[in-house]
Amino acid sequence: MIIDNLDNCKRYLSLHPKFEKAFAFLMETNLDAIAPGKYNIDENDVFAIVQEYDTLDALGEQMESHEKYIDVQYMIRGGERVGLALLSDQSVSKLYNDETDFMLYADAPSFFAELSSGIFMIFFPTDLHMPCIKIEKPAAVRKIVIKVKALSFPAQQICQNG
Repeated sequence: MIIDNLDNCKRYLSLHPKFEKAFAFLMETNLDAIAPGKYNIDENDVFAIVQEYDTLDALGEQMESHEKYIDVQYMIRGGERVGLALLSDQSVSKLYNDETDFMLYADAPSFFAELSSGIFMIFFPTDLHMPCIKIEKPAAVRKIVIKVKALSFPAQQICQNG
């Protein structure tokens, strides 16, 4: 996982051939004016989801992971806490669904980080994350999640294949 200011995004372009398109979308789009919804950036390889919601209490929420897509989450307005952990031997509470590219884990996060305006987080397939958590009290946020097609290695095989 990576947590940084959008001004530093060029540091990470070499990590994936499609990150340049993802960060270009963030840098070149008027994110305050774009309507909530899904936006195609590069066919099925890169797309954006603009979201507006109220943050939640961590109680009852669970960490998630994805195998097909890397998440680049950028906070446009507001702030939230994000629970985080590295994939190891956590208990799966919802098996991986290939159609939704989504799996849930029952274990509590190892730690929390704050995602505030101007900051992005990158979650690779082995990065468990629990977004949308209130900082002090529920608050409205505006966030964009850019999905970047992961290179062909499912989370369960990364460590096994070295």
